[in-house]
Amino acid sequence: MNFIIQWSGEPAMQQAAIERFMKTGGRPPDNITVLGRWHAAGEFRGVAIVEAPDASAVAAMVMEWSDIFSFRIAPALTDEELGAVIGARQGAAN
Repeated sequence: MNFIIQWSGEPAMQQAAIERFMKTGGRPPDNITVLGRWHAAGEFRGVAIVEAPDASAVAAMVMEWSDIFSFRIAPALTDEELGAVIGARQGAAN
């Protein structure tokens, strides 16, 4: 299952985030694959798309950074997955 993870932090926490990232490389747990991660230039926020077995795995991952960042997490669908949902709904409406 894919998830969109958005994070933001307070400027006072930026040095702590840099130190942790340099130490860990920002690597996720073994059960999570980062499909992409982007950092806003000049801001202390970013977004990642990850593949995880379930929401619990994502929650465990962000807890490792929750002392530095605030997070918004949402399940994500590909165009194909959403198309199947839309198609099923349209079929049921007819």
